[in-house]
Amino acid sequence: MVIAIGFEGSANKLGVGIIRHENDKVDILANVRDTFITPPGEGFSPRDTALHHRECVLRVTREALKDANLTPKDIDVICYTKGPGMGAPLVSVAIVARTLSLLWDKPLVGVNHCVGHIEMGREVTKADNPVVLYVSGGNTQVIAYSQQCYRIFGETLDIAIGNCLDRFARILNLSNAPSPGYNIEQYAKRGKNFIQLPYSVKGMDVSFSGILSHIEKLAKDDLPKGKVTAEDLCYSLQETLFAMLVEITERAMAHVESDQVLLVGGVGCNIRLQEMMEQMAAQRNGTVCATDERFCIDNGIMIAHAGLLAYKTGFTTPLEESTITQRFRTDEVHIAWRED
Repeated sequence: MVIAIGFEGSANKLGVGIIRHENDKVDILANVRDTFITPPGEGFSPRDTALHHRECVLRVTREALKDANLTPKDIDVICYTKGPGMGAPLVSVAIVARTLSLLWDKPLVGVNHCVGHIEMGREVTKADNPVVLYVSGGNTQVIAYSQQCYRIFGETLDIAIGNCLDRFARILNLSNAPSPGYNIEQYAKRGKNFIQLPYSVKGMDVSFSGILSHIEKLAKDDLPKGKVTAEDLCYSLQETLFAMLVEITERAMAHVESDQVLLVGGVGCNIRLQEMMEQMAAQRNGTVCATDERFCIDNGIMIAHAGLLAYKTGFTTPLEESTITQRFRTDEVHIAWRED
């Protein structure tokens, strides 16, 4: 039996999770999260986000230990997000993990944020060997596993899909609670008229910045005149972006001969994206695996889980190497715990 505590803070969510691995059984003991929410129309800056993480991390850690009914003595390893993500928030969480490692005399494991999402998604959904669509505020990637590596088949060439949705939510001055993307989704449900937008798929890659510029201009010019509604714009943006993602995911499925899709990352919670992906998968006699907001949205438990998988292979992060990096690609990680 091995128990890990995981610290996640790569963006505006500070998460602490505790997980136990016993033989092949995985038990989630605690999954506590605190989100930094800014006023409508505003994003979150690295400095303010890091301040939020520093202010709440001890409270969230105590709450996680209380939920798990454990003491620091019961923890075997401390896992933290090494990257990718926003620099200042990552540093804040890494310092906490490093300090607790010294105070509690526990080994450290630095975890790739993207791999954390994938491994948590695989564990929760029991997906076997799926094509992974990783969609979040900072990442958009189509991934498949091969020879102890999560290989990237396609990705965004500019901004991530979550960033595109969040920035448009700011243009419409939508609330950031619980998240801008969630509020875009609710507006899109009330949309009735599809508005043609640019569609930018380049081979296996996608580009969102030009679409965002186009729809921002529509909102600025036509919304005040009543030519379009915010609901129709949200609906059209979602349908266009998600159709692009479905296209490149299907192409990856065909290439690797997979009949499973795993959706991970915050945008993976979107019901419409799940519906569109399910329609495509059904035509290929395939299935779609997705999780709810407990695991789709950034959380500490996914860092604890992926870190523990690595730790059980003998991997640890020496204190002098317990740094962070804002750029840490999914395909840079050796997936030593998978042999299939």
